[in-house]
Amino acid sequence: MKDCTLSNAPKKPWSSYIRFSMEHRPILKEQNPDLKNTEIIKKLAEAWRELPESQKKVYKEATNAALKIYKEEALKYRSQLDPNQKKILREESRRKKARRELIKKKRELTIFGKPKKPRSGYNIFISEHFKEAKGTSAQQMMKILNEEWKHLSSSRKQVYLQLAEDDKIRYENEIKSWEEKMLEIGRDDLLRFRKLKAKIGKHLEDIY
Repeated sequence: MKDCTLSNAPKKPWSSYIRFSMEHRPILKEQNPDLKNTEIIKKLAEAWRELPESQKKVYKEATNAALKIYKEEALKYRSQLDPNQKKILREESRRKKARRELIKKKRELTIFGKPKKPRSGYNIFISEHFKEAKGTSAQQMMKILNEEWKHLSSSRKQVYLQLAEDDKIRYENEIKSWEEKMLEIGRDDLLRFRKLKAKIGKHLEDIY
């Protein structure tokens, strides 16, 4: 087999809840066009919880039938791979799993109110002055502000550097309190993830 990437492997079927969501999401969106995605997701979750078991059974049976076909196709697909291709597929699968875990942890950090990182003097300057003028793109505006920052007088630049230093102190105090709170509620895994992410950075998805 020439191409053994996950994109060509048989796809695992949707869960019964996802099937329900995909079917009802367009209806809910049409009935409530102003709802945000987060609100739609919440309503779908509530609707699924309240759905009678007899109606849930329809989605579960459809998933089970699709899962049976998937297992047969996956077994056939893997039987055509040589040892090296199987190794490539396992590595790609691990990277994909790591990326999902990364997204999940990032979302949890937000949900649990992790303090925002301190801003640099440059970032404070940009956020204070950035505004898209009519006929000026965001890229053009950034270019203009970059030039302004470069030629900013030392005294004016010092104001932003001091604000950045104040923000750093704010962050250190808030992150300390946040970490203590996470330890109290037994979510030390979020602390480990935060420190691991800081160490590895954007390559965290390759840790497997």
